[in-house]
Parts: sequence; C-alpha cells; structure tokens
Amino acid sequence: MSGMERSFVVHIDGACSGNPGPAAAGVVIAAADDGTVVHEKGYYLGRATNNVAEYYALLIALEELLVLGADSVVVYSDSELLTRQSSGEYKVKAPGLRFLSGRIKRLSSLLRRFEVRHVLRAENQAADALARKALREARKTLLS
Repeated sequence: MSGMERSFVVHIDGACSGNPGPAAAGVVIAAADDGTVVHEKGYYLGRATNNVAEYYALLIALEELLVLGADSVVVYSDSELLTRQSSGEYKVKAPGLRFLSGRIKRLSSLLRRFEVRHVLRAENQAADALARKALREARKTLLS
C-alpha cells in the first residue's frame, strides 16, 4: 500500500445568515481516482463572518484529509478571497483569518500536494447545500 498515492478532490463552502451571523461550513471529500465520496457533512460554526466560515470549511476538510491519510489534495471553493489568499496572491490581513490561515498552512504542509482552486458557485452546490442544511438544523435546535 505504501506505493499508492491517496489523492482526493474536495469541495468546501461557508454559509452565513447575515454577515456576521449564524454560520456553517459544508465539506465534500471524494477519492480522486473514481469519485467515491468518503466524507460529506455540514458543520454549524456559531456566529461568524462569511469569510471565517469559508476558512473553517477548509480547516475542517484538512483535518479530515489527514485522518484519511491523504497525500495529494485539490480543493474547490467558490470564495475568491479564500482561493487568492491560499495561493499567496492576496495577503491575509484580517486577524481572525490570519490565525486560521496559519493553521491551514501548517496542516497543508503535511501533504505532498495541496492546491485550492476557484470554481463558480454553480459547480459547488453539494458543499453549499450541506452548509445551508447545517444552518437550518442549528436554527431549529436553537429555537426549540
């Protein structure tokens, strides 16, 4: 098994009701070779900005990928800010994002290949739906 590379394709999204407001993240992880989904989940984050929710989605995905023993990862996000900051094209200025960005850098350095690519919102519907579902369920729980 040591010669086999563990490659994954990941879709992430953050969702907010208000900005800041109740926030959630959606993560879909699939095997790169055959597209088998190995993880799909929405996570309620509490109160956050949309950008923080996007960053948490990436952080949660990375933690899950390391548990899966990933070597090579391509992450798709519809957040232009996240993708451009991850590539170093934009500086990370917001203190809350700087902390998350540091954690993401440390975790992603454990992978042989790590890339974050921008996709249109229409190509990111599964992750978006998981984040929105987590928001709806949290709202129901909080209101009951």
